[in-house]
Amino acid sequence: MSQADIGIVGLAVMGENLILNMESKGFTVACYNRTVEKVDNFLAGRGKGKKIIGSHSVQEFCKSLKRPRKVMIMVKAGKPVDDFIEQVLPHLEDGDIIIDGGNSHFPDTIRRTAYVESKGKLYIGTGVSGGEEGALLGPSIMPGGSPAAWPAVKPIFQKIAAKTDKGEPCCEWVGENGAGHFVKMVHNGIEYGDMQMICETYQMMKYGLGMNNEQMHEVFAEWNKAELNSYLIEITRDILGYKDENGKYVVDLILDTAGQKGTGKWTVVAALDSGQPLTLIGEAVFARCLSAIKEERVAASKVLTGPSAKFQGDRKAMINDLRAALYASKIISYAQGYQLMRAAASEYKWNLNYGGIALMWRGGCIIRSAFLGKIKEAYDKNSKLSNLLLDPFFKDAVVKAQPSWRRVVTEAIRLGIAMPAVGSALTFYDGYRSERLPANLLQAQRDYFGAHTYERVDKPRGQFYHTNWTGHGGATAASTYTV
Repeated sequence: MSQADIGIVGLAVMGENLILNMESKGFTVACYNRTVEKVDNFLAGRGKGKKIIGSHSVQEFCKSLKRPRKVMIMVKAGKPVDDFIEQVLPHLEDGDIIIDGGNSHFPDTIRRTAYVESKGKLYIGTGVSGGEEGALLGPSIMPGGSPAAWPAVKPIFQKIAAKTDKGEPCCEWVGENGAGHFVKMVHNGIEYGDMQMICETYQMMKYGLGMNNEQMHEVFAEWNKAELNSYLIEITRDILGYKDENGKYVVDLILDTAGQKGTGKWTVVAALDSGQPLTLIGEAVFARCLSAIKEERVAASKVLTGPSAKFQGDRKAMINDLRAALYASKIISYAQGYQLMRAAASEYKWNLNYGGIALMWRGGCIIRSAFLGKIKEAYDKNSKLSNLLLDPFFKDAVVKAQPSWRRVVTEAIRLGIAMPAVGSALTFYDGYRSERLPANLLQAQRDYFGAHTYERVDKPRGQFYHTNWTGHGGATAASTYTV
């Protein structure tokens, strides 16, 4: 009996398409699903006549794999992953590899890596981005976990991954334990931000400038030819031009309540835990939450009023301003995402290759764009770059876009159109470029009501002071503050 190069557990859309991708690249693939009829149906359908070995039990599945066995789990994140790890471990030998290809939360991957290694096996937690099409034709793959496992899976992963224009695979080792899933989480957070900013731009065009779908379709088609060229701009172009069999634009028939699976929230919580100002992605997550309270918004719209102003300016000029504002805000989103990855790398002792991460995102994934090549160049020039905004290319791009960016946010406020992500991006930029922020007053307030102490501009950092602001308190300080 021929043995498989790798096995995949879970025959949902992503699992099936990854199997077909691997098989098309010359690999023999074993498959197993808890509902075994799915295995038979797959082999009788899309997998018919291909180098795919079906299994009806975990034991049979593991016996069909070449050593070191490579078991890739494509099941729902959370308890199902832990449950399958327990099922498969008794059928593996030392040095065999378990791979979690789902959207697992990175702390779970840190825990599972330690647990599986304690049993003598190796573990990989890998982000896989690109949806069903990416899984079939070439996804972006972000593996982390046990470094000793990488040489065994590298030939498979890099062969099935998307390729850049230069033929480089959009897959490289990210780092130890949870690093791969952390980077995928940040990717998803940036995806939330990108999508929200595009939606705000659409809202401004539709309700601010009074543009119809065909006009917006043409604008997004034009934008996709230059610096905003990306998968999300491309699909927005297509969506705005799509009509159903009755000639109606489908986008206008869709209820305005956004769903989410939680990866954007995880990104924001990770930022809060590490004290990083991930303001734009936070606003993108909250915008989805606001959209979800549809009935409340409908009721509020009947009693809460806003400006009755109409756009009076040059529409073509405002469209150009929107383009620049979207580009500048996108730069802020990535700058914040990379800031978060730097903080995590320091906390978890990961040696992240920031240019390599941009390369992994160049193809196959949802946030793929021409823009990522510039991020790779920035980190190739300076691997210790503290913030993308300090790279000459991105600094010049944001400075150039600034007048347009401010006009867009000002006009949105005048017209009463919400642009939380684009607006927060500009607010972050103004805060980041400020030598002095009003946190001196904030620390005085904290010291006044809670004796939390403060540092002084005329004294060395690390020395803390307390003022008896009222004359009634004592001289005892509560505690120093944590930045």
